Amino acid sequence: MIGSSIYLRDRAAFTGGSPQAVYEELWQRGRKGRLRTRAVLAIVALLLFGALASAVAGIIAAVVVAAADALVHWRLYSMSSVWRRGLRGDQRMARLLRFTLERRGYRVLHARTVPDHGSADQLVIGPGGVWLVHNEAWQPDFEITHHGGRLFIDGRTQSKLVKGLVARADAAARLISEGAGTPVKVVPVLAVHGGKLPRRTPFEADGITFAPPLKLVRWMRRNPRADYSAEEVEDIARAAVRTLPIGGRVMPAAA
Repeated sequence: MIGSSIYLRDRAAFTGGSPQAVYEELWQRGRKGRLRTRAVLAIVALLLFGALASAVAGIIAAVVVAAADALVHWRLYSMSSVWRRGLRGDQRMARLLRFTLERRGYRVLHARTVPDHGSADQLVIGPGGVWLVHNEAWQPDFEITHHGGRLFIDGRTQSKLVKGLVARADAAARLISEGAGTPVKVVPVLAVHGGKLPRRTPFEADGITFAPPLKLVRWMRRNPRADYSAEEVEDIARAAVRTLPIGGRVMPAAA
């Protein structure tokens, strides 16, 4: 179509009537209402603190209240950015890992294929263990909860998602262990981009740890599952490169 973007035309999030397009339209429609509410809150703060303290205190309070309200709404909108673009969050997580764990000596492999089990968004290999990171973005009003050790998204269990991720991590562990010549455990984790998470995160459900990206990175650093030396980290990383291909290409084993 003339005038359409070659980068976005095949992405469902940008088609009319998609949940992302509807959300964007409703957000724009609500702009006047948000500004009106912000003005009312600022005026109330101005009058209240002006009467209780001074005119200067009232002005400061009004500015603070307005700024806080704007920050809250900006954060809500920003948290849905990955989902609104029709993405899962793997690129965002890759950037975060580059500026955090990779600078601390961790090795991160991106978009590796686990034969017969799909792809791993990121494989994080560090002194504290090996983690298979999966990324998912859910729409802002979806509640992400756990009950009885099971995961629920918008009130529904996610058996296919969690079973697939656990099987992928187990298969990766088997292949890496064979390539490295030593037992290696791969821990599956899921980075949540958007949705309504419980206040206390990370949380574990169905054997998988769930958290927003930054909290998940901190959790991996603070919850070691192994104790590898720098040499062992490199050996495991090399084995992972050989056994988990990119696009079906398998690296030859070292002589």
